[in-house]
Amino acid sequence: MHEQQTTRRPGEVVFTIFLLVGSLVLLWQAYGISGFSALSSAGAFPMAMSAIMVVSLAIILAKTLRKPAPAAVLERLRAEILPATVVVFCGLILVYSLILDWLGFIPASFLFLLTAITFLQGGRFKRALGLSLLSILCVYVVFRLVFQVVLPEGLIPERAIIAWIQSFFATGT
Repeated sequence: MHEQQTTRRPGEVVFTIFLLVGSLVLLWQAYGISGFSALSSAGAFPMAMSAIMVVSLAIILAKTLRKPAPAAVLERLRAEILPATVVVFCGLILVYSLILDWLGFIPASFLFLLTAITFLQGGRFKRALGLSLLSILCVYVVFRLVFQVVLPEGLIPERAIIAWIQSFFATGT
């Protein structure tokens, strides 16, 4: 059997409150389906499950609040919750989401992968370049050509290039 932790972990109260609020929102949404009209109504099961979540999280929050706060909160928060890799990747994902529409899928995803792989491999740029190119090529072939998913176009006139390739093979010249 595992031993009981005597102090709270950094961010434990905030995370529990976040989950409790989310569960309350889900309960409200489930109530909006059909209210308390009948036990066999469409919203009965979602209301029951979200009510169980609310009660469970209220109990967990009460137990968590009874534990003493951890010592050296900021240092433990940085080490346990937000290590450098997590912070860097949050920044990379934010930048990627901001440039995706403007640059388009291919260049934005390539830059994201190149930066991420270079960072994770400790600066081995040539290897990261090769892996990024191979990854983008595979993703593009699978999603755009095989499954025909429309990806953000951006700077590269992808539809015009595909139309030109199709017309090239259609005419045989």
